[in-house]
Amino acid sequence: EMGQKNHELVPMPLIDSISGLKHGGAFRCVRTLLKHKLLHHENKKYDGYRLTYQGYDFLAIRALTQRGHITGVGRQIGVGKESDIYEVMNAEGEVFVLKLHRLGRTSFRAVKNTRDYLGHRSSFSWLYLSRLAALKEYAFMKALGEHGFPVPQAIDHNRHAVLMTLLDAQPLVQIRKLQHPAQVYLTCMEFISRLAGKGLIHCDFNEFNLMINGDEELTIIDFPQMVSVRHANAKEYFERDVDCIVRFFSKKLGYWAERDTALPYVRPNFEESVAAVDESLDVALAASGFQRQHQEELDHYLATADQEDEEEEEEEESEEQGEGSEGSGAEKERNVAEQGETCAVPEPGGERRQHVLSASAGTLRPAADAEGSARSGAAVGSKQGQAFGAVSSGDEESAEEDGSQGEEEEVTEVEESVSG
Repeated sequence: EMGQKNHELVPMPLIDSISGLKHGGAFRCVRTLLKHKLLHHENKKYDGYRLTYQGYDFLAIRALTQRGHITGVGRQIGVGKESDIYEVMNAEGEVFVLKLHRLGRTSFRAVKNTRDYLGHRSSFSWLYLSRLAALKEYAFMKALGEHGFPVPQAIDHNRHAVLMTLLDAQPLVQIRKLQHPAQVYLTCMEFISRLAGKGLIHCDFNEFNLMINGDEELTIIDFPQMVSVRHANAKEYFERDVDCIVRFFSKKLGYWAERDTALPYVRPNFEESVAAVDESLDVALAASGFQRQHQEELDHYLATADQEDEEEEEEEESEEQGEGSEGSGAEKERNVAEQGETCAVPEPGGERRQHVLSASAGTLRPAADAEGSARSGAAVGSKQGQAFGAVSSGDEESAEEDGSQGEEEEVTEVEESVSG
């Protein structure tokens, strides 16, 4: 971990120097870590080792264990797009939630070595960004809790791990019917407006990041993507959060806020929400250790991730179009049965000439001859068939002059191979 601060791959001599072990002790330790997949060995650019996410998990859990916060790790209770969530327990038997951030795991199909995500820190990008995401989530969770927002209680964090309380609730996305949909809807809009009043936009305020209990009380989760109201696209993010809630209540729960005349308002106004921004939250965030430079680095990652996701979607669309063109083979076969298919046949001189394969007749003829026969009214393949596949004028002339015995034997051999 120390070597990766300025090395993409840490060479063995540096590991030996940092560890201070003698008589090959560092090499034996590295071999054991490789066996348990806590390290990864590469020799593409040069020979060295790097931490895996499993090794980073071990370091974070070990630190939290030494602090006395956890004594055991239980089952996995959730898998997010960029995180894994586990149940953990302390010495008193209390159950908590441990969230392990994994930026770059699913946002990108492959980490491209040529792309620079963090400037001079690109060699440690994913682990470093995951640590920043965990620091940000811990800082925002702690600050929002102190300002009266319903969020999980932040207990501790280390590296890319965040320890928080376990909620007796379920995601709002799993709910299909509410006893008081209007009240829950207004609560969601109030959260969005209150966050903007504190100078923040959630940017992912939807049914997946809202927990609801049996009393229909909401709790907000997932904060690494939050931005300031001073962001250039703050109003767009604000309205997108509102649209997500309106869409969920109308399509999934069948509650149309526009039709409810008893509501005091349907959508909060961005300008009114940020008219008097409370700056006290920024002070709490700074006290938690999350600095502006950390936010800039995360914003750079999120912008790069969005661009990469768009590129992946374009690749998937092109692949689907390719599969669709392959799926049209049946239609092509029908056309072949009626018209005949053009194929290239090698000539004795090394050239390739266009020939027409008639599926119904099972014969292979030079394209120029078939085209001439079609013009003269002769049937090719079937009565409605017509040879296709344009040939150049040079091919027509060579086809008219063709008649040698050697070429007929070559065509006969191709006929036998096609019929075979």
